[in-house]
Amino acid sequence: MEVEDILYKHPAVLFASVVAKPDAKWGEVPCAFIELKEGAKTTEAEIIAYCRNHISSFKTPKVVVFGTIPKTSTGKIQKFLLRNQVESAKAISAEESPNPSIASKANQCILASAAL
Repeated sequence: MEVEDILYKHPAVLFASVVAKPDAKWGEVPCAFIELKEGAKTTEAEIIAYCRNHISSFKTPKVVVFGTIPKTSTGKIQKFLLRNQVESAKAISAEESPNPSIASKANQCILASAAL
């Protein structure tokens, strides 16, 4: 929300949405989807610099995608379509434990301690 609020303050931005994008180093990074106002022009570098001037660098989008943002008939942004576009689910599956038995044992310990 904080990143989107900053993006909406940019003079060229009509609509903005931010989703997680898979990243080899960090697991996931912010990816901004931006729909520009009619006649407005800006670049990915300008948007990133604008964000860096207003929020922490780790919150700054690493990728900016320009184009029409999908919305419902009532005007709500369809984030699930944007997540599908950047394959956000891959970031989630990459974070899963490589050994499911460890997670299972941890859950058993929690349940056992709760029973005491």
